[in-house]
Amino acid sequence: MNNIKFITFGLILLLLGCGESNKDTIKNVDNPEMVAIAFFDALYNEKNIKKAASVCSPKLARIILHYKSTKAVARHMFNMSYDKVEITPDDSGIKVREQFKDSAVITIYFNGYYQDNNLKDVKRLSLIQVEDKWVIDKILKDPF
Repeated sequence: MNNIKFITFGLILLLLGCGESNKDTIKNVDNPEMVAIAFFDALYNEKNIKKAASVCSPKLARIILHYKSTKAVARHMFNMSYDKVEITPDDSGIKVREQFKDSAVITIYFNGYYQDNNLKDVKRLSLIQVEDKWVIDKILKDPF
């Protein structure tokens, strides 16, 4: 009977350990628009810096993790602060992956609130495909 309790306890710990690593990664995102949205959602809405860094190139991930907090990344890298934000990709109808096989430039629109003020912004990201996975490679200059 003690062996069953020990095995059950071990399985529970194993499952809990697996859950911890999954909460800090973005998975099953196979198009560049969804990667960009998942990145900003992790950064602004979930406030999870490790999750945001999980869809970045190694160089960009190091820079993001250097800041230690999502608020610092938002302030220093994007000059945007939100309490809550809606994030949408540019839907101009152009299929980016048909134009570029392994790279894409994605425009993202933000509509959110910070201290009861409605704020709108636009950001552009350069993504590359590495081993059939899209990753954010660069934050592009402000388009406006």
